Amino acid sequence: MLAVPESIGMAQDSLLETLRAAVGPEHVVLRAEIDGRYLHDWRTGRGDHAPLALVRPKTTAEVAAVLRACNEHRVPVVPQGGLTNLAACATPIDGGILLSLERMHGIEEIDAGAMTLTAWAGTPLQVVQEAADQAGFLFPLDLGARGSCQIGGNVSTNAGGNHVIRYGMMRELVLGLEAVLADGTVVTSLNKMLKNNAGYDLKQLFIGSEGTLGIVTRVVLRLHPKPKSTCTALCAVADYAAVLGLLRHAKEGLGGTLAAFEMMWPDFYELVTRNVPEARAPLAYGYGGYVLVEALGSDQAHDQARFEAMLEEAVEEGFVQDAVIAKSEAESRAIWRIRDGSGDFPRILWPAVGFDVSIPTSDIGRFVETCRGALEARWPGVRTVFFGHIGDSNIHIAVKVGDGAQPEAEIEDLVYALVRDWGGSISAEHGIGLLKRPFLGYTRTPEEIALMRTIKRALDPNNILNPGKIF
Repeated sequence: MLAVPESIGMAQDSLLETLRAAVGPEHVVLRAEIDGRYLHDWRTGRGDHAPLALVRPKTTAEVAAVLRACNEHRVPVVPQGGLTNLAACATPIDGGILLSLERMHGIEEIDAGAMTLTAWAGTPLQVVQEAADQAGFLFPLDLGARGSCQIGGNVSTNAGGNHVIRYGMMRELVLGLEAVLADGTVVTSLNKMLKNNAGYDLKQLFIGSEGTLGIVTRVVLRLHPKPKSTCTALCAVADYAAVLGLLRHAKEGLGGTLAAFEMMWPDFYELVTRNVPEARAPLAYGYGGYVLVEALGSDQAHDQARFEAMLEEAVEEGFVQDAVIAKSEAESRAIWRIRDGSGDFPRILWPAVGFDVSIPTSDIGRFVETCRGALEARWPGVRTVFFGHIGDSNIHIAVKVGDGAQPEAEIEDLVYALVRDWGGSISAEHGIGLLKRPFLGYTRTPEEIALMRTIKRALDPNNILNPGKIF
């Protein structure tokens, strides 16, 4: 457990009274009465953490008052959103304050002319998606936890998802935001303009910083035109060289309409299609890999013809061995159900150790072979599963050693060392949090980490904001 300053015990009553005055006594819950769901996030499971209290503000002013009081008392604050993070970013701290943003929800404005949506940080991603859709637009970020994760958490972890190859990560979807600093200062920068070079782009300090530099309260999101066509196919390929050929061919043939390029190695494809009844195998087993390709456009008939022509050429070039092209929305969903089978891992593969890493795209095939070989040499009979967003250099790995407790630390040491040696990143889209903190130096240089610490000290000199996370 993380230690907390000794001064907390001497000033608890005073701090709690200030917090009750700031947000209302009914929204300050003492540790003995905190619901168990706040005491852990998705990855860590419930521990024996003993936070001082859970605080649930409703407005930016209330967040500012809470942080001002906690900063004065040197009490750490852990911001919490939908608690779906996979790196333990929202794990409680003993003696600290849990600051839940769940009451700060709702769509503040949709500006059709600017194609922006302004939302409170506690708004679930799915609510943002549906509001954009009803207004005739698309908000392209999409995650499996869409119904639970909150937009502020998506910003704070720079969330990715399945459509990064076309729309970018969360960083590209945020035009402006409002954040509260550790001392209670409110920085309001709700910019709606795509071009704004007036000094430092301050929003970038908070995007991906996991609540360690400030707490995001409102966000201006960039919307996109709603696609009028969807073309989806599942392709069987001989090897990773063919995957690279298909990726380049798809980019050239589809241009800006290419929206997803997802690869599943045979281990993933067989695991899911043999164990998830809804995910039937439309292509035979035995190929070197399976690639889901999707394009989003503006004219279904024209785009479908272009899409199929691209695939026919890919077959002629030897990039594709076989393919299934969706002819309806239902068939497209069926193809995606296979890729989304990773969500069934807790049922069909558990226990296992998961990884979210990135490797330069051209090296991923050889990295997978090296990683699998190293794991098999260390644990004969180990089960490995590889899949990911190849167009984004992002690969997901699941490792299962036997059916009992996993040697998690040893597996992590092996895999992350390989990622370091191959010039990759230990975190592609899930953040660092607590779980990846020991390996940050595998991806960032000492000078980069020193600069991160300098920024942290400048914005949070008393180290109250999510201390112990990232580094």
